[in-house]
Amino acid sequence: MNQVISAYTRIKLNRITVDGTTEYHEENFITFAEFIKPFFKRLNLGYPKFYKMDSLSKLGFISAELICQKIDLNRYNKNRVGIVLSNSSGSLDTDLVHQQSIHDRSQYFPSPSVFVYTLPNIMIGEICIRHQLKGENALLISERFDSRQLFSYVHHLFLEKQVDVCLTGWVELLKEQFDAFLMAVEPAATDYSKEKSGGALPFSEETMNELYKIM
Repeated sequence: MNQVISAYTRIKLNRITVDGTTEYHEENFITFAEFIKPFFKRLNLGYPKFYKMDSLSKLGFISAELICQKIDLNRYNKNRVGIVLSNSSGSLDTDLVHQQSIHDRSQYFPSPSVFVYTLPNIMIGEICIRHQLKGENALLISERFDSRQLFSYVHHLFLEKQVDVCLTGWVELLKEQFDAFLMAVEPAATDYSKEKSGGALPFSEETMNELYKIM
């Protein structure tokens, strides 16, 4: 059975788009925190744990939140909702913060709240906790956005009947440079909401590359 991209979001530079439509645009900001915090407040989620996350997890969390608002995950068994993400820096942004806290032996004070985010798959964990997802998940490392790698991995999960729906894409953040591109991949036959309007896109390397290059 073929799969389709039923929703996608992009967060880059000063803009957040969902299915190609701008949801948020901020010209004047200096840090990632100054960019993402107002948007999180606008979502009105009532999820205070967000403020404790590291920046990479916040970027992945917001991307997943926007996707999950577009598709109905309740149609699926949460044990069969997969997440396959990739980036190039892993958790290096937080690793550097942790390193600074232990570099000076006279001021040695590593923070447990920072240390817990020195694994990049914690980002996936935060998404799973928020949406109660218990399916297959993986975080892949590549030098740049690699549609072939992601397509191969996700398509295999569907072929092996390991997932019924999968969130996949690129979530990269390092030293205030951030770029997220997340998609929901569903079986074509069950994409009720968008097949009717012709809004679903074929899940392929070519489609992924085209969407990634838009912004």
